[in-house]
Amino acid sequence: MSKQTKNRPPDRDLAPTIQKLRLRYAKRGRLRFSSHRDFQRALERALRRADIPMAYSAGFNPHPKISYSNSAPTGVASEAEYVEIGVTAMCDPDKVRRELDEALPPGLDVVEVVVAHGSDFAHRLEASLWKAEIVAPRAEVESAVAAVLASPEITVERLTKAGKRSFDARAGIVQFTLIDGETGAQTDQNVDGCVILHMVVRHITPSVRPDDVLAALKQVGGLVPQKPVRVTRLAQGPLALLDEVNYTVGDPFDLDRVSA
Repeated sequence: MSKQTKNRPPDRDLAPTIQKLRLRYAKRGRLRFSSHRDFQRALERALRRADIPMAYSAGFNPHPKISYSNSAPTGVASEAEYVEIGVTAMCDPDKVRRELDEALPPGLDVVEVVVAHGSDFAHRLEASLWKAEIVAPRAEVESAVAAVLASPEITVERLTKAGKRSFDARAGIVQFTLIDGETGAQTDQNVDGCVILHMVVRHITPSVRPDDVLAALKQVGGLVPQKPVRVTRLAQGPLALLDEVNYTVGDPFDLDRVSA
């Protein structure tokens, strides 16, 4: 056998991708501590259990055609995580949602499935809306928010596999909104004095994560919460102005629904 033949992938009959489906899923409760790799393994098992007709890549080691987008950091809950899968037969999106949701562990919940239209989905994910439950006096949170918004640049450090990396966290911060957190404190943190801070953060390179924003609030505004801050991603999608000063994060599935 020649070297060229030996290194060639084996011939396989791989069914083509007939349809692409986009999934929105949530990480809730204790499952917020699951890593992205944990979810990848759980999803692949769930796809097999649900008997979804997955399309596979070519090559020596075929893999199911799955594409992930902007996964939330470990320890952060989310209501808006996205993944796209390729299938070899036409599937009913709602049936796929039900069957995958049943196959995944509670806390990893499939919220919606749509048929993919267009190849620009990654470009639709322009920003995220985060909810931070901060146990601190409201006046201290307001002061820290004002200090951050007044700063043209805030350099923070993040520990990566390659060591410490410094970057401007202020460049990603679009908007803060404070909400009185009595209800949030009772249902989530179960303490008094919880302030709910909504943060609209633009997706830039390098990415600005919620812990980077909290580091900026501490560095510039001196904010030191009394308890660890619980963070949830409420939405990610296109960034748009609601009015002259307020922003919103839209639903990236809107274009898929229009095209359906």
